[in-house]
Amino acid sequence: MATEQPFLPVLLGSDMNAYGMARAFYEAYGIKPLVLGRSHLTATQDSHILQFQEIDRLNEQDVFAPALAEVAKKYADKKLLLLACGDDYAKLIIKNKPALQEHFTVPYIDESLMDEILLKENFYKMCDQYNFKYPGTTTVTADNYENFTPPFAYPIILKASNSVEYWACKFPGKKKVFVAHDEAEKTAILKAIYSSTYQDTMIIQEFIPGDDSYMRVLNAYVGKDGKVKLMCLGNPILEEHSPEGIGSYAAIVTTYDKELMDQVRFFLEDIGYTGFANFDMKYDIRDKQYKLFEINLRNGRSSYYVTASGHNLMKYVADDHMLNIEQEVTYVQDKHLWMIIPKGVLFKYASNEKLKLEAKKLISEGKYTNSLYFNEDMNAKRWVKLTLNNLNYYRKYKKYFNNKGLSE
Repeated sequence: MATEQPFLPVLLGSDMNAYGMARAFYEAYGIKPLVLGRSHLTATQDSHILQFQEIDRLNEQDVFAPALAEVAKKYADKKLLLLACGDDYAKLIIKNKPALQEHFTVPYIDESLMDEILLKENFYKMCDQYNFKYPGTTTVTADNYENFTPPFAYPIILKASNSVEYWACKFPGKKKVFVAHDEAEKTAILKAIYSSTYQDTMIIQEFIPGDDSYMRVLNAYVGKDGKVKLMCLGNPILEEHSPEGIGSYAAIVTTYDKELMDQVRFFLEDIGYTGFANFDMKYDIRDKQYKLFEINLRNGRSSYYVTASGHNLMKYVADDHMLNIEQEVTYVQDKHLWMIIPKGVLFKYASNEKLKLEAKKLISEGKYTNSLYFNEDMNAKRWVKLTLNNLNYYRKYKKYFNNKGLSE
């Protein structure tokens, strides 16, 4: 049952992150958030815990600001909390922050800090300053890619520096992240990318050995006072392996590392960060160090793992900005398994036996959550779609999975 609250969350995006965020708000306050998206994806379809509104081309600047002004007018009697579920919307919110703040509470950093962090080559300079390790990294451009030779051994990782521009481009064989095993493969990948509309920098990185379980994900919330309020570290057991899904986590067990959390906390507070932050990193067995890949200026796509562990991520932002409730810092230590894949897929394709045993134990104790399956939001239509979606995971893993640890 939805309860009347003095505020309304407005979520931009319609994927599983949008659903996880809507579910968190519903669980914390009984609110049905307004979810705005360009198309209605399975995760948010046939749901009774959110209100969905489709807005074509919402991720384009000329549509974005006027569309949100219309939404603000319609809900003029509510305090509106604006949150992004993906990189493109986070960037648009930050770029339009001064105008949006006339109608919405906007818990995001300013554009000047975004520009320092968003482009990966700038971010790695910040890493040097704050003593974060990161993979051997260089860049290549549309002008010099034909004569480019990487300064480290194959295999190498190739990914776009400007993820928003890359998201918008199209070419055959497009993937979120590429692995090139030799010179010929590297040349073919770069040629395909630069034959598309994407003309920005590409990041080239050394490949860090290890399967999906060597990854770590950290979600943090920094209050409006500039102090970190919540940190939760996750150890992925398995990632998605389809071309569009590479780099997205499919199953995560919460874990704890005080030293790492302290380091990230100092970094965020020192640079004047506020709002959600999401870090992706990989543990390098060769020197026993975490190697940082990137920081996202929003909660991560899989961030419901934080809420599932008993620390509602959306409650932090709403209590802070909408209800003015003071918060102390929390480093999450509660063990929980979060997943969006069927258990059969998890245990067939995950290779870290220790984590698989831990996952089985958590399942037997009832400490596991699939964020899309919410008993209070289940109906026949939704159940059928989610079941088909689950079956599709079996097909996708069978088709795309390789276990060479090449899915960074």
